[in-house]
Amino acid sequence: MLSSAPSDRSGPSGLLVAGTSSDAGKSVVVAGLCRALARRGVEVAPFKAQNMSNNSMVCLDGGEIGRAQYLQAQAARLEPTTAMNPVLLKPGTDRRAFVVVRGEPAGTLEAGQYAAGRAHLAEAAFAAYRELADSYELVVCEGAGSPAEINLRAGDYVNMGLAREFDLPVVVVGDIDRGGILASLYGTWALLDEDDRALLKSFVINKFRGDASVLEPGLEAITERTGVPFHGVIPWLLDVWLDSEDTLEVAHWRASTASSTSSRERLKVAVIRLPRISNATDVDALAIEPGIDVLVTIDPAVAESADLLVLPGSRSTASDLEWLRVRGLAEVVARRVATGRPVLGICGGYQMLAHEIEDDVEGRVGVVPGLGHLPVRVEFHGSKVLARPVGSWSGHLVDSAYEIHHGIARRIAPATGDDADSLAVQPFLDGWNVGSVWGTMWHGAFESDDFRRAWLAEVARAAGSRWQPESGAPGFAERRERMLDTLADALEEHVDVDALLSLTRVLELRGGGR
Repeated sequence: MLSSAPSDRSGPSGLLVAGTSSDAGKSVVVAGLCRALARRGVEVAPFKAQNMSNNSMVCLDGGEIGRAQYLQAQAARLEPTTAMNPVLLKPGTDRRAFVVVRGEPAGTLEAGQYAAGRAHLAEAAFAAYRELADSYELVVCEGAGSPAEINLRAGDYVNMGLAREFDLPVVVVGDIDRGGILASLYGTWALLDEDDRALLKSFVINKFRGDASVLEPGLEAITERTGVPFHGVIPWLLDVWLDSEDTLEVAHWRASTASSTSSRERLKVAVIRLPRISNATDVDALAIEPGIDVLVTIDPAVAESADLLVLPGSRSTASDLEWLRVRGLAEVVARRVATGRPVLGICGGYQMLAHEIEDDVEGRVGVVPGLGHLPVRVEFHGSKVLARPVGSWSGHLVDSAYEIHHGIARRIAPATGDDADSLAVQPFLDGWNVGSVWGTMWHGAFESDDFRRAWLAEVARAAGSRWQPESGAPGFAERRERMLDTLADALEEHVDVDALLSLTRVLELRGGGR
C-alpha cells in the first residue's frame, strides 16, 4: 500500500466523502457541504485526488480540472485551481487514459498500469492536498468509485489511501434509488480492513423518496452491526443538477421547464451520445431554456426529426466519426445539411464536420476524411490548447467559453462544386457557419445568456419553429447558484452537518486559532 500510517500531523483538517459506487452522490454531497459551510463562514475548499472523466474545465491559470470540482469550487465561492483536482484521467479507449497532472498533459496510463505504477500520481495528489490544507480551515474531499474496491487498494490514493495518509474521517454515501442500499453500505464496511474501517465515521443516504420512518429500522440494524451512525437521509431533489463526470442527463431540465406550449412553439434538440463523448455539459445551457426539449440519442430517426442536431465534444474524434458512419448518423447529418436543417458541432463535433482530419496524436489514425460540411482541415498537435477565450457573435458577448483540444482547425478553400461554394462562409466564434451548419471549438459558450438566446432564435427560424426566448427567464449562472443554495438548504435540513463538522478539527481550530 502507498502508506501504512498517517503522516506526522496534529489531526485531520479534512473530510473524505466516499460512495458505495460511482454516481452514488459524492459530488452532490461535497458541493452541498462546500456551499453550506461557506455560508457559515468556514474557509472550505473541495478536493478530488484523482478524477476519471472526459468532462473538464479550464481554470483561469490555464490548467485543466474535472468539471465537478470546478463546480464545487464555485459552491465554496472560490476561484478553482488545479490543486483541487491534481490528477485527471481522460479515457481515450477502453484500455488507455490520457493523464493530466496539475492541469497539464502528462502522458497516458494503460489498463495494466491502473492498479500499480501510479506512485508519482499519488505524490502529486498528496502534495496538492497539503497545499489546500495549509490554506483553508477544511478540505472536503471526494472519493472515486467505491472505497471497497479491494483489488485496487494497494495503489489507492483517492479513497482509503488518501484517508489513511491524512487521517481523514470518512463519510460513505449510498444511492437508495439504485436498490440494495443496506447491503451496499454493510458490504462496503465489511470489505475494508480494520485500519481502513477505523476511519469510517458516518453513513449518509441519498435520493430517498417516501416515508423515512419506514427506513429507520434498517438504519438502526446497520449501525448496530457496524458501529457507524447515520448522519442523514437526503431526499430526491428534482431541481438539483451537477456537471456530470461520466454521463449526460438532462431529464431534470425537461421536467422543470416543461410547459403547455404547442409543439410548434417548442424547439427539439437532439444530442448524439458519442461513445467517447466529452464536455457534454455544453448542452445543459440549452436545456435550461423554457420551451426547449433536449434529447440524448443514438437513434438516427430522432436525430433526423429534431429541429437542431448537436455533435458534442469527443475524446477520440476519429473513432467516434467512424462510429457515426457505421450507425448511419453521418448520412443523417448529410440529409439535414442538404435540406437546410440546423447542425451544430462543438470541439470534436466541429472537427468531424471538417473536410479532412490528420491525427497522429489522439487516435493515431493518420489522415481520414471528415463529413465535409465545413471548409476546414483539422490537424492534431502534441501540445494541447487550454484557454479561456472571450468573443462575440452578432453583437452578443461570449465570456463563458473555454478551449480543451489537440486538434487545430484551419480554413481551406472549398472544392469546386462543393455546397460551400454557393453559401456564404461566416465566422462563428472561433469556427465557421455555412448555411445551416455551425462549428466552434469553444466549450461553455452557450452559458452566455444573450448569445445563447439570440443564436437559438436564429436556429428556430431556420427550423421553422415558432420558439422564442421567454422574457424574464433566469440565466444560466443564476440557475446554477439557485441549485447550489437549494442543495445546501437540503443538507442543512436533512443531514447533521454539525456532527460531520465535529469529526474534523474545524471547531478546535476556530477555538484555538490555526
